Amino acid sequence: MDFVVTPTYNECNNIRVLIERIFSLYPNINVLVVDDNSPDGTSEVVRDLQKKYGGLYLKQRGSKLGLASAYLESFKFLLKEFPSTKNIISIDADLSHDPKVIGAMLKEMQENDLVIGSRYMKGGQLENWELWRKILSRGGNIYARLVAHSKIHDLTSGFQCYSATLLKQYNLDAVSAVGFAFQMEMKIKAERLNLKIKEIPITFTRRTDGKSKISNNIIYEGLIVPWKFSPLLSMFKSKR
Repeated sequence: MDFVVTPTYNECNNIRVLIERIFSLYPNINVLVVDDNSPDGTSEVVRDLQKKYGGLYLKQRGSKLGLASAYLESFKFLLKEFPSTKNIISIDADLSHDPKVIGAMLKEMQENDLVIGSRYMKGGQLENWELWRKILSRGGNIYARLVAHSKIHDLTSGFQCYSATLLKQYNLDAVSAVGFAFQMEMKIKAERLNLKIKEIPITFTRRTDGKSKISNNIIYEGLIVPWKFSPLLSMFKSKR
């Protein structure tokens, strides 16, 4: 089984389009929506679509608990309740990721443990983004790569495919990042496990509906998390 997981908070105008697109391309795939009690009725939209799609699942949480916990709870849930799960794809609900890429990801998963949709490798691009966001995103990735000594071009991408084999090797309870830095932590840990990682180019499109979830706290965490994996920090600890 292959699952697509998408966390949601106030995405009622996007989630129907995303789900329809995914199932039109991949009728036999499974989709899990993790909704943090969206007041705009996102979960009601998903329940309505469940009447049409047997492979659509909804996990509704009691409050806004954040991106990282949504994914971590989903990974644990799917690995336990659906032991035949082979791959889990994470995708943003705001239509910034093109579901057509999922097919390419699953093809690459035949020889890899993690496939990343990359904006910053050759062929990848950002579309309709403000200059300040381009600078923040690109600069943040360069910063994180340098600090953590990572070879991954797009550490903050939210569009990737994990093998169940890889996820079982993580200590998911030890993942500490709570915002978008979670994406960095998961990739760097996979890199440290010396498993097969492949980046494929994607076009990342600015959301057309709803509000961005970025905040000062998210940016701050993104500056701190790479240092947890820095060789310089390890050297400092060893000398103490």
